[in-house]
Amino acid sequence: MTRARPTTPVRRKLAFLAGFVLYFAVLWLVWETPFVYPLKIFVVMLHEISHGIAAIATGGTIDRIVLDPAQGGACYCPGGNAFLTLSAGYLGSLLWGILLLGLASRKRPSPTAVLTAAGAIVAILTLLYVRSAFGLLFGIVFGAVLVLFGRKLGEHLSRMALRVLGLTSCLYAILDIKSDVLDRPHLRSDAAMLAEMTPLSTTAWGFVWTAVALLVCAVAFRRAYRSV
Repeated sequence: MTRARPTTPVRRKLAFLAGFVLYFAVLWLVWETPFVYPLKIFVVMLHEISHGIAAIATGGTIDRIVLDPAQGGACYCPGGNAFLTLSAGYLGSLLWGILLLGLASRKRPSPTAVLTAAGAIVAILTLLYVRSAFGLLFGIVFGAVLVLFGRKLGEHLSRMALRVLGLTSCLYAILDIKSDVLDRPHLRSDAAMLAEMTPLSTTAWGFVWTAVALLVCAVAFRRAYRSV
C-alpha cells in the first residue's frame, strides 16, 4: 500500500502560492462576468458602510445608504469628521477584506460561524440603513445566502468562501481607486471632495490611497505566507 508523503512547510508554502496565483488568474478571467457581480456590489456596500462607521465614530450619524445596479453607491452621513469619513470608503473596504482573510485563517471562531455572522450583519445593516430598492433586495438576499452557506458548507468550504470575499474586497478596493480617481479624476468622488479640503489634488489622493492599499495588501500577504 502506498503511503502518503508528509506535508512539509515548503510544500505548504508552494501550495499557498499556487492557490493564490490560481485564484487571481481565475478572477481576472471572470471579472466582467455575472459571476463576480454580486461580490462587487458587496464591496461597494462595505465601502459605504465604512463611511458610515467613520462618521458615527467621530460624532456623526448615518442618514441612509443607497446602492445601485451600476456598482455605485452613496452614504449620507451628516456630522462627524469629514476628512476621516471621506477617507474611510476605499480604505475601509480594503480593511474589511484583510479582516475576512485573517478570520479565514483562524480556527476560532470557526469559519462557519464567521460566515454566518457576516451574513447576519449584512442583513441587519441593510435593514437599518439601506434605503434604495436595489440595495435592500441585494443586502437581504446576499446576507441570507451567506448565512445559508455558513450553515451548510462545512468548515473547509466556508473558509474558502471567506477567502474569496476577502481577496475580492482587497482587489476591488484597489481597482476602484484606479477607476474612480486615477482614470476619471473629474468624477465627484471621495478623493475629489478631499481635494477641496486639502492641498492635495484628486489624482494625488488616488496615488496616496493606492500606495497605502498596496502596502497593506503586501503586509497581509506576507503574514499569511509566513503562517502557512
